Amino acid sequence: MSRRRCAEKRQVNPDPKFKDLVITKFMNTLMLDGKKSIVEHIFYGALDKAAEKSARPALEIFHEALNNVKPLLEVRSRRVGGATYQVPMDVRPQRSQALAIRWIVGAARKRSEKTMTDRLSAEILDALNNRGASVKKREDTHKMADANRAFAHYRF
Repeated sequence: MSRRRCAEKRQVNPDPKFKDLVITKFMNTLMLDGKKSIVEHIFYGALDKAAEKSARPALEIFHEALNNVKPLLEVRSRRVGGATYQVPMDVRPQRSQALAIRWIVGAARKRSEKTMTDRLSAEILDALNNRGASVKKREDTHKMADANRAFAHYRF
């Protein structure tokens, strides 16, 4: 982490199908080795499958699933007088979005379905219904923050 200045935020272009910046960020996280066209095929296929199964618009499904995974609280390490405390803190909106995207992609990669399209669509549907590995990750983060509420006065 640089002490000189903050890293500047890069501007991303909206995705070609839905014209949405969040979807572009999601696809960039999902992408391996710069293969954007493969990721687009996987992601749009997964959204189509999810929309087919739940009979709702794909964009609405994606955003609601993402909102269900976004954490509100997290613990951050804070060193006070030689001891390290896990201090619960609110999560900034950009960070909560980034964490939710990362958790959904990670959970989808660990699933056992045959293709990545199937894995991703299943994980998005699970997140939509408040179950699955990515939602469990959010719940664990909230539990950890709740358990360390006693150290909330160490916030900085």
